[in-house]
Amino acid sequence: MRADRLVATLLLLQARGHVTAAEVARELEVSPRTARRDLDALGMAGIPVYSQQGKGGGWRLAGRGRTDLSGLTGPEARALFLVAGPASSATPEVKAALRKLVHALPEPFREEAEATTSAVVVDRAGWGRAAGVRPPPPLLDAVQQAVVTGTQVRLDYIDRTRTATSRVVHPLGLAAKGETWYLVAGTDAGQRTFRVDRIEAVHPTGEKVVRPDGFDMREAWRSITEEIDQRRSPVRARALAEACVLWRCRAQFGTRVQIGPAGADGRVDIEVRGHSVMSLASELACFGDTVEVIEPDELRLELAEVGARLVARYSPAAPPARARAVR
Repeated sequence: MRADRLVATLLLLQARGHVTAAEVARELEVSPRTARRDLDALGMAGIPVYSQQGKGGGWRLAGRGRTDLSGLTGPEARALFLVAGPASSATPEVKAALRKLVHALPEPFREEAEATTSAVVVDRAGWGRAAGVRPPPPLLDAVQQAVVTGTQVRLDYIDRTRTATSRVVHPLGLAAKGETWYLVAGTDAGQRTFRVDRIEAVHPTGEKVVRPDGFDMREAWRSITEEIDQRRSPVRARALAEACVLWRCRAQFGTRVQIGPAGADGRVDIEVRGHSVMSLASELACFGDTVEVIEPDELRLELAEVGARLVARYSPAAPPARARAVR
């Protein structure tokens, strides 16, 4: 958190040339004592910050404070506001501090940085299970630049069938789903979604993007994910789960489970999704009687058949299978 404050304090100095501890405290919502400590830390770090006592005193940057001492680049400025955006997983304190930077950013970066907060959606949950961690795709910066500047680009793209295409698109927004980045763009065939890690090249055309009236990236991404979830996991089931196995449900199903309220008997209403009745029954069978499926009936029947097969296999009356000799 302190690193974010120091960057914010430096950029305030850069924009204004002169600040008081009270001004920094008010802008960053910290105490005057913390603001003074951060200003002193900048000086000790080698930044040419010096203090003046008396009337009109405060802290100043050498050289009138207009030099880009932070070395902040356009992509770095956009990255800061991506972290500060409403969909990010940063703490409210970090978001609040980073949002203060918009008032102090150098003018060339300000509009792009502000655009990032509404043009980029970060959905930390992956498709199904919890997402892992991997480096961002190589062309993410180029795609993000096109989104926030509203510039049409020609994409060289490899689709899921390994077919190569090249087309001019209107970048409308970016979304991160777990560890995978997607570009939402307008095309001659309507709105399309492209995986950024399948983009081979990005060629700006210099033409401005034509945005559909009323387009909202957050709403567009919600509709896209609902459609994909329905396609990937069309079977939905309602069940009652013992509270003690909810953590296992989350680990097993990831984003395919929705946790509802607890009932009078202490069991929790959940909804789970799966690719098919058979596959969902296989996943639920490991919970035994701690999860009771209420609907659909087809899934209840499949679970009953799974149970019957297990009883037949493992009943004391059933002969054990002969172990094959290992050679």
